[in-house]
Amino acid sequence: MQTEPRATDAGTELATALARKLYDNLSRVVRGKPEVIRLALVALLSGGHLLVEDVPGVGKTLLAKALARSVGGSFRRVQATPDLLPSDLTGVSVFHRGADAASDSWEFRPGPLFANVVLVDEVNRATPRTQSALLEAMEERQITVDGVTRGLPEPFFLVATQNPFEHSGTFPLVEGQRDRFSIVVQLGLPGRNAERELLMGVGGAAHLDDIGAVTDSHEIGAAIAGVRRVHCEPALADYVIDVSDATRRHPDVVLGASPRASPGVLHAAQAHAAISGRGYVVPEDVRTVAPAALAHRLILGGGPDLHAATALVHGLLSQVPVPRG
Repeated sequence: MQTEPRATDAGTELATALARKLYDNLSRVVRGKPEVIRLALVALLSGGHLLVEDVPGVGKTLLAKALARSVGGSFRRVQATPDLLPSDLTGVSVFHRGADAASDSWEFRPGPLFANVVLVDEVNRATPRTQSALLEAMEERQITVDGVTRGLPEPFFLVATQNPFEHSGTFPLVEGQRDRFSIVVQLGLPGRNAERELLMGVGGAAHLDDIGAVTDSHEIGAAIAGVRRVHCEPALADYVIDVSDATRRHPDVVLGASPRASPGVLHAAQAHAAISGRGYVVPEDVRTVAPAALAHRLILGGGPDLHAATALVHGLLSQVPVPRG
């Protein structure tokens, strides 16, 4: 492995500076959660999508809204409900009758997915049929309606929140849906100091209006391109594969990491390196992002269990040999 530090290019430096501005902005509202904010920025700068999963009342929507306000660009929010239809997300074609048959026409009215940042709040309250409308958008950055395929704006960043599926009135995300999220975070309960700050009026939803955009869609796109140029040694790419493969061979795992997972981990590690001010990936980048990038993709013997899967990935990271150099 290479031991000489590699110079960062302009794109990586942009990603580093941008991450600092976004972190400072988010920290004004989301108190006491530095690692959660960092992983949210990893999802954004890696070009992936973010799922925030936790019990009600811990700030899932607050994090998503603060992130959307900070990024700028076009933003749409969808509140998922059981009666939400796929067309409510993708858009519909509307028929216009003209003066005669020759002047009749169809007009496409785009849905909320046609935005740079899309928040789908409580995504698992939507039915599986409606959830499936997100699959093409998340993977291919396009929407097909009535046989016509339309590209989504670049960059396209989807943030979804959900309550754990064991809560009433929810539909578990299917494996293909979970696999399309690059990072999943859990906020957990706030620490005592953070909760005191919220009680005293420091941060929280009341201060969302106090933060504004610190970047725009063009700068985000340039930063994502810079992250993809962060150098990764072949030995570290093999390390990512080894970790993914270990999930597939574990006796407690029914469905291990998919082939889509390994590039997701690598891109997240590149984003973490850029956020840390480096133009090259080190093993610690992989070890930091792997639980958040892999655990939600795993199906254990008892079904999807994010807590158990996260613990399992941490255990595998302690067993898989780390490249040295």
